[in-house]
Amino acid sequence: MKHYIQITAGRGPVECARAVTLVARELLKTIPTLQLADCEPHNQVDGCFMSMTFATEETIPKSVVAEWHGTILWRSTRNPYRPGHKRCNWFVGVNFFDEVELPQIDESDIIYETCRSGGKGGQNVNKVETAVRAIHTPSGLSVKCSDERSQLQNKALARERLLLKLRQQNDKAVAESQASQWCNHDNLERGNPVKKFKGPL
Repeated sequence: MKHYIQITAGRGPVECARAVTLVARELLKTIPTLQLADCEPHNQVDGCFMSMTFATEETIPKSVVAEWHGTILWRSTRNPYRPGHKRCNWFVGVNFFDEVELPQIDESDIIYETCRSGGKGGQNVNKVETAVRAIHTPSGLSVKCSDERSQLQNKALARERLLLKLRQQNDKAVAESQASQWCNHDNLERGNPVKKFKGPL
């Protein structure tokens, strides 16, 4: 069974999206075996992510979960995005969850389509339909995977990422509630981070 850790900026500004990247780097120092499973890049600024989800097949120690689960504070010493901006405390959320169990999802609701990968990678990538798009018909969610040269491997990865998105959709109400708390009760959140970091954004 795979175990996942999601770092999210909620609905925060670009500084929170940058904090997601920085917190991810710190998390990887604690668990170097983590692999990036999914991410949502910021739509305007490179190097910033609204969310990053990491996966590992190793059991995550309870002490690590206790140390990281919750709100993380990044106190910025330099802000290149808005120089002179008075606010220096930026918050992200860290959540732990296990692999989505297949019985929760009807496999017949997932449609797979093959397509060309395009881009760099040689003639095989450009001419052979090795990329796979997985579509969950009830929700309309879809993901495309072209990481591997094998269509079979890409299908397996596309399915895994689609299940991740379905899990994230199920948790959307909770995530939106947390994001609302960060916006409406910022002072309260500032006083209750489970972990703090300090450095330039």
